[in-house]
Amino acid sequence: MNIRNTTAKEQMLKKIRQALLQKRENPHVDFEDSPLYNDEPEPLDVTFAGELTAIGGNFIYCEGEIAIIENLILLAEKLKLKKPFAWESEIQQLLKQYGFPVYTAERFFEDADAGITSCEALIARNGSVLVSNGNPSGRRLSIYPPVHIVIAYASQLVMDIRHGLNKMNEKYGSQWPTMVSTITGPSRTADIEKRLVLGAHGPKELYIFLVEDRF
Repeated sequence: MNIRNTTAKEQMLKKIRQALLQKRENPHVDFEDSPLYNDEPEPLDVTFAGELTAIGGNFIYCEGEIAIIENLILLAEKLKLKKPFAWESEIQQLLKQYGFPVYTAERFFEDADAGITSCEALIARNGSVLVSNGNPSGRRLSIYPPVHIVIAYASQLVMDIRHGLNKMNEKYGSQWPTMVSTITGPSRTADIEKRLVLGAHGPKELYIFLVEDRF
């Protein structure tokens, strides 16, 4: 054993322990936290739409409920959707109110070709969707069907994920969902022969219906 090195190590540890025991004033009084990004000059919805489309997602602006239904009909015709699913009661009521056909029974779930869900927040910075299993859609409806349709509201737009988590904290308090995640564009992987494959671990297509509720 090298006594000299051991002694030096003990001396260093002694100094660290003493430093931890001594409370000192902040040596960097002029230090200020700086944001990771500069403030965006564009509105949140414009930033979100640009980031979402850049990663392969689809952005659809809706002025109100009727616009939601009109765009859903157009999308269903375009993609030839036959069995869109919705498990959240608010979404079911909205769609049925205007006669848009939607499946809700568990026994038909394996045949679902689209899942229609809500979300916790929209992250403008990177075009992501903050989701959880805190609503009836749970984990499956946002990942199993090949098409994922999110009905969100302009008031749910936030700049960063920390703002989205703050929204969730206000909503759930100490009763947080067991699953919280972000969806950033359609599912994709390049694990197999370095070839980009969409839909390997989730939906091939992601559509965000942003409903205006700020005015």
